[in-house]
Amino acid sequence: MNSWRWLWLMMVLPCTVSGQPATGDAESSEGAAAGDSRVVAGIALRWCPPGTFRMGSPPDEPGRRPDEGPVEVTLTQGFWIGAYEVTQAEWRRIMGELPRATDAGQGDAVPVYWTSFVAAEDFCRRLTQAAATSLPPGWEFRLPTEAQWEYACRAGTTTAYAFGASLTATEANFGRPFRGAPPGYPDGSATPAGSYPPNAWGIHDMHGNQWEWCRDYFHRQILGGVDPDRRDDPGAVNRDGSRSRVRRGGAWPEDASFCRSAARLPYEPERGSNHIGFRVVLVRR
Repeated sequence: MNSWRWLWLMMVLPCTVSGQPATGDAESSEGAAAGDSRVVAGIALRWCPPGTFRMGSPPDEPGRRPDEGPVEVTLTQGFWIGAYEVTQAEWRRIMGELPRATDAGQGDAVPVYWTSFVAAEDFCRRLTQAAATSLPPGWEFRLPTEAQWEYACRAGTTTAYAFGASLTATEANFGRPFRGAPPGYPDGSATPAGSYPPNAWGIHDMHGNQWEWCRDYFHRQILGGVDPDRRDDPGAVNRDGSRSRVRRGGAWPEDASFCRSAARLPYEPERGSNHIGFRVVLVRR
């Protein structure tokens, strides 16, 4: 089967990793194992079970920055995370039109960009409203916390990347000049969602392609403990009066070190960029 047809089927047909249909009712609102698959409101999701992990990077990791811990984190609630970054087609379906300055000519399967943190949160609210009749009771779409994002990115690994100690051009869209673009896609741009291999939990493009918004305010050190969430814990004030939110995962113009599982940077919440997008999580309120 053509790879793009397979990707389309995966995005529209509810299924588990084993290929069995998912019921989507309240009793089965959680996955049975890491990487279980479901489609809700047209969004392909992967299950991340509750667990404890080491967040951040060890002192000897190449490319490490001083704000990367490490700390121990326990997530007491499992959650569903987007298998792909939100695409232009998904954005248009919920929001009506693409963000200003987005190059729609790249195709519906390319991740949406020029999305500010504020706009990404608005998308999540509207998606929850649009999916009200199909969501399990008490669940909502939103941006992942920084801890949820890294937990899903690592997918049980402790290395710098989900694929090991290094990252290659066959595993992710990163680097300047851009390497390894599929035919028909120019150097220096995002590539269609799912163009590169997934991690062990079936999640694509956690390294590179587009930076991804997290819901936390940016602080100079990551927060450990139980269910850390800095959604309402403002960090330092920027020169323009804003307070930065966290972005994760690196992007197509970035060096591999910015694409590490632990890498993190701030960005003003009202601004967008041609290499910042996002993915959603489906969580209990």
